[in-house]
Amino acid sequence: MTTSRQNDPIVGIDLGTTNSLVAYCDEKGPRILPSPEGQHLLPSVVRFDEQGNPAAIGTEARRHAVEHPTRTVFSVKRLMGRSRDDVAGELAYLPYEVVAGDQNTARVKVGDRVLSPQEISAMILRELRRWAESALGTTVRRAVITVPAYFDDAQRQATRDAGRIAGLEVLRIVNEPTAAALAYNIGLQPAKPSTVSLSTKFNAAACATPASCRDNSGDVADASPDTAPSQIVAVFDLGGGTFDVSILRLAHTQQGIVDQVLATAGDTHLGGDDVDRLIVESLQRDIQSQFGQHIAFPPATRQAFRNLAEAAKIRLSDEKEAKIEIDLGNGRSFQRTITRDELEQMVQPWVQRAIDCCRLALKAAKLTHENIDRVILVGGSTRMPVVRRAVAEAFVTDPYTALNPDEVVALGAAVQASVLAGTNRQVLLLDVIPLSLGIETLGGAVAKLIMANSTIPARATEMFTTHVEGQTNVSIHVLQGERELVKDCRSLGRFDLRGIPPMPAGLPKINVTFLIDANGILNVMAEEQRSGKAARIQIIPNHGLTREEVARMENESFAHAQEDMSAHRLIDLKNQAKLDLRAIDRQLQRVADELDADYRREIGDKVAAVQTFLDTDTPDLDAFHHALDAMDKATVRLAEVAIRRTLSE
Repeated sequence: MTTSRQNDPIVGIDLGTTNSLVAYCDEKGPRILPSPEGQHLLPSVVRFDEQGNPAAIGTEARRHAVEHPTRTVFSVKRLMGRSRDDVAGELAYLPYEVVAGDQNTARVKVGDRVLSPQEISAMILRELRRWAESALGTTVRRAVITVPAYFDDAQRQATRDAGRIAGLEVLRIVNEPTAAALAYNIGLQPAKPSTVSLSTKFNAAACATPASCRDNSGDVADASPDTAPSQIVAVFDLGGGTFDVSILRLAHTQQGIVDQVLATAGDTHLGGDDVDRLIVESLQRDIQSQFGQHIAFPPATRQAFRNLAEAAKIRLSDEKEAKIEIDLGNGRSFQRTITRDELEQMVQPWVQRAIDCCRLALKAAKLTHENIDRVILVGGSTRMPVVRRAVAEAFVTDPYTALNPDEVVALGAAVQASVLAGTNRQVLLLDVIPLSLGIETLGGAVAKLIMANSTIPARATEMFTTHVEGQTNVSIHVLQGERELVKDCRSLGRFDLRGIPPMPAGLPKINVTFLIDANGILNVMAEEQRSGKAARIQIIPNHGLTREEVARMENESFAHAQEDMSAHRLIDLKNQAKLDLRAIDRQLQRVADELDADYRREIGDKVAAVQTFLDTDTPDLDAFHHALDAMDKATVRLAEVAIRRTLSE
């Protein structure tokens, strides 16, 4: 091997049944590498022409799958390393032809050409390699590729062969659940006895005896809890077409990360596609009920149904209802609104099948939910609130959701690749909070809840309120940085607190809690105290920042401290002034008839003085503060009169 090849980047690849991704990890941490067009997910679909040559890969192939059913190959991962007899149960789900090749191995026949699953997978891998080379600006020859934990040696070798056909040296085959755990930095470094995660329910008895652990390449290494502190992790992987749950023990030794898959369970025909199908069947029944049983659904209409069903399912993960409109032709139009409650009732048996598999896996591992330290969600279907609630109830702990469930396996593969490449990954390890964490407040200021260099675990809660009359939704914007204004800090994520009863500005009491555990996972929770409405988000706060960037941001905060504090103080004064002016206006409208003319004039003068500062771009802050204080003192009697009026009504 040449030196130049040894210096080539090593990428991580999630070669998925439904979608595939490529990622890379450097000193900034792991990131997904997009296509030249900015696409992150590559559908694992290849369309062939009539001669059996690839005509389209990815989104274009999937978009026209209904028009070319026998020449569009998807879910080829299910055929990897299998005989035709092994996949006999799959054939009813596949519109293309699967034939027996040498030694009865499964092959795909397209026209007169017969292709192995490895050749078709290599086409997908070549496309991902093209994406990576475009994003990194260099040749990519080496990769770590993930496989399901239950893949046997033949399936793993078939995956290696696909990589070789694609021109990639596959340095390591990593179990998908292990990759997901690595993406969260679980088990990557020895545990510190003095550090206890707030979300951990570690049971020492589960690791009380030496274990024989299997590393990512399939070789066996011995690991003892004396030298390899371990964690028991459950990975719940619910994708588009398949489901599996893996219970594994992760540990760190002098030889690196080792994992032992304690148990797996799953269903190869349980996934988001089933939810789409349930929605489509419901729509078709309603259409036939409205327009008659004779109405037909040609291929183009069926494709439209699938697209609309998938879009509605995705929308219902964030919203309470989704409206569907379908043009049936001949002047006929069908409209239907699906609520989240309706969808959750529809999919309850589907969710229960997955939870039953979890119970089987725990039983096979001879464990209970109390032995599980972490639960990680993988696969786009885990975005559904009903799934997340069911998983939390089954394992009696909140699952990890900070990373995109579509991307977490590829990110973990990139982490393993960086270990093989010798890249310094300490940037991802948090012993202290490197930068302050807070939320955006009205006017673009940052309210910091956890300060830089706080040791973890850490927790902080502050109360906020609204500044708009009758506001029913509040957007929570989570930020990282040392500066005082949003524009100078790094955005980590946003979420909405919805359904707050309409109240006057300033009346709602919204508790915002930041909780960061020993693995650096930040949970941000917001709850309106009067109504009990709550929402939350989970984030990894320092992903994508090197130590040099952290230092730069700290230095900038020192250099701009004076101007930042002045800007923040001005925002706070203006927010308080606007809130007070609204309250005074409301009170005057109610009780002005009880006030003498001189007192009303005094209030008017104080209000006018504050309004002048509000209308000035760069007011004197001390003078502004004194004017606001004078207005507050002058309106004490007004507030007392308003309270008496309220009590007497």
